[in-house]
Amino acid sequence: MTKLYLAIPCYNEEEVLRDSAGKLLNKYNSLMEQNKITPDSKIVFIDDGSKDRTWEIIQELHEKNPVYQGIKLSRNRGHQNALLCGLMTLKDKADAVISIDADLQDDINAFDEMLEKFENGCDVVYGVRSKRETDTFFKRFTAEAFYKILNKMGAKVIFNHADFRLMSRRALNAFSQYKETNIFLRGMVPLVGYKSDIVTYERFERLAGESKYPLKKMLALAWEGVTSLSIQPIRMITWLGAIIFIISIIMIIYSLISLIAGTAVSGWASTLCSIWALGGLQLLAIGIIGEYIGKIYLEAKRRPRFIVEEFLED
Repeated sequence: MTKLYLAIPCYNEEEVLRDSAGKLLNKYNSLMEQNKITPDSKIVFIDDGSKDRTWEIIQELHEKNPVYQGIKLSRNRGHQNALLCGLMTLKDKADAVISIDADLQDDINAFDEMLEKFENGCDVVYGVRSKRETDTFFKRFTAEAFYKILNKMGAKVIFNHADFRLMSRRALNAFSQYKETNIFLRGMVPLVGYKSDIVTYERFERLAGESKYPLKKMLALAWEGVTSLSIQPIRMITWLGAIIFIISIIMIIYSLISLIAGTAVSGWASTLCSIWALGGLQLLAIGIIGEYIGKIYLEAKRRPRFIVEEFLED
């Protein structure tokens, strides 16, 4: 049997938390009856500085049943840091940890197959969406583009996988050696390199509350993933600069030939366009390089990625 812990980041989840907790407890009881997990397995909620009654509900759940545990962060640190806190806090307490969002849009029935693959020697099991029929066309298009662009830019991620995964104690201890401040878990976990597999499932619609990843946050997450795991944008600037340099040489030769042939016509349009084009390119290049310098600045400070204010254990 596997001693299983769940790491569930929460931010303003009072509308769904009790319902999710009940479903998870039923699933745990079923797994225990089948002797798939040990009786001392736990369900752990990580409160990421919620402004509603999320932490109070976690406390109530813990008082009623010790299977529920809670970690309260000192302030909001974002989904990725909250999840990292859960993984690092629980890595020595369980044989395996499954991370899942509090809204349970990811299918908890996939736990069974994840545990089977873990028992068969996999250190990491990724939950991968089999289809996106519940999404709007825009959401489906942007989400799939998100994964494709990340891979093209050098951030190797599992297609249609978010942060629903099982990690063994060995994988978590290896992952704890990654100390960077700027984190993108779905791109970092594959870097561990242990034996892995996937489990496919269908994602459900959210029952209540609002999505914590609207388009703006998805774009920010994509940019964080690219700049945290790849230097491809800087290489693109180098290639773009080389292309423009070659074009500039061609234009200089063309201008000289036109001057010698007496067909050159003085005008301000081409000059103005050139100034704007080169000026825009330079600002873009400086901005991208500045992003990387900013990340170096944050990494050099070595500030803590999270601070635990309270931990509700047995």
